[in-house]
Amino acid sequence: MNKSMEKKNTSIVVLLLAGTFIAILNQTLMITAIPPIMDEMGITANSAQWLTTVFMLVNGIMIPVSAFLLERFTTRQLFITAMSVFAFGTLVAGIAPNFEVLLLGRIIQSSGAGVMLPLMQTVFFMIFPVHRRGAAMGLVGLVISFAPAIGPALSGWVTEHYSWRVLFFIILPIALIDILIASFVLRNVTEVTKPKLDVLSVILSSFGFGGLLYGFTSAGNAGWLAISTILTLGIGVISLILFITRQLRLAHPMLEFRVFKHALFPQAVIIGMVTFMGLIGSETIIPLFMQNMREFTALEAGLALLPGAVITAILSPVTGRVFDRFGARWLVITGLAIITLASFGLSHLSPTTSFTYIMMMYSVRMFGLAMVLMPVSTAALNRLPKKLIAHGAAMDNTMKMIAASVGTAVLVTVMTTTESTVQKSIDIPNPDIYGANMAFLALTILSLAAFILSFSIKDRKPGLSDKETQGEKVEQ
Repeated sequence: MNKSMEKKNTSIVVLLLAGTFIAILNQTLMITAIPPIMDEMGITANSAQWLTTVFMLVNGIMIPVSAFLLERFTTRQLFITAMSVFAFGTLVAGIAPNFEVLLLGRIIQSSGAGVMLPLMQTVFFMIFPVHRRGAAMGLVGLVISFAPAIGPALSGWVTEHYSWRVLFFIILPIALIDILIASFVLRNVTEVTKPKLDVLSVILSSFGFGGLLYGFTSAGNAGWLAISTILTLGIGVISLILFITRQLRLAHPMLEFRVFKHALFPQAVIIGMVTFMGLIGSETIIPLFMQNMREFTALEAGLALLPGAVITAILSPVTGRVFDRFGARWLVITGLAIITLASFGLSHLSPTTSFTYIMMMYSVRMFGLAMVLMPVSTAALNRLPKKLIAHGAAMDNTMKMIAASVGTAVLVTVMTTTESTVQKSIDIPNPDIYGANMAFLALTILSLAAFILSFSIKDRKPGLSDKETQGEKVEQ
């Protein structure tokens, strides 16, 4: 019986990993494909940038809604529907005759993709006992860090040799196979409580999280004082305040903010936000430096990030097992120390900085990231009672998505503002490179702050949990 259950669990793990991998891969898949799309469809860079922005925007709107969806529908219903929506969007994008249809395809894609990560995390917490969750979440970490890192490299290689449309037709069969297998082997593991949909909560959530994500993205492109930035950030903040106050009043909220009352959760979310912000931020700044300031090709810029992604892929399952045995405290402290030092190393770029140096520093940074990203999230989610795990996973991923958007906007702003300021000075050569260095210095300071905060993490004895989690362990 146990072996049969283990086989079924393995099938669920593989299905969810494959589905989530291709969903997250799409976040960065368009980055190096934008120039050929601009040429073919005759659009500007600002318009083309929406192919990446809109994916993160809709993703950020869907993730908070996922907590409600996980309570409303069965695992099978939600997975198959989300993957079907994603596959349909992929097909629409692949055959798009113009930019408007391509953008629509990306919106449909991200509507399905936004549900996948919270679904995977919640299901893993349901099917694995407490003492094995670290290893399971290590696989989640592999997907979160590896998928977006290989996006630019894959995109660069494909667009250099084939049409950008091939990117979508590589992903489509994987999605269809995943749906087909899921219809036969995926079992229901989440509890369906059939909560009522609070339409006002959905509207406020969409305007709140969507406004913040768009506002920070707009700040990175148009500047903090642009009308679009101020207006959307204002709408986002007001909507989010109304959303939070409404959730705290509802007996069955769409997204439970009371998860922040549980031990370790607030610190873990902050550390996770800084870590993920650094991941997406560095993946934005490094290609900009290599392509715009050093004239490396898009493929070379993607390849510089690839070894770091491979290191994370290998290390994430290992750190998950280490977490199961020893806890999160020293893993997270050590990882953040490495991230801080590597970020500082990347703040010394110059016109002679080699491809090898960039690759090595980024790889070291990713080595540290694998020790932090999922262990700290697992430690926090382990403290939540079973009924709050879906809400905790949705909250954790929503905050990471906002952090990625904020981080990119802040780092790009630091880089461009510094460049324009020092251009007037004859004392500092290469103001654009100096701007990139200041962006990485800002990232170093944020990483150092997270490192200091990590000392507040307290581990319990291996194998033990708080009363709520112990009760959950007995149930399992």
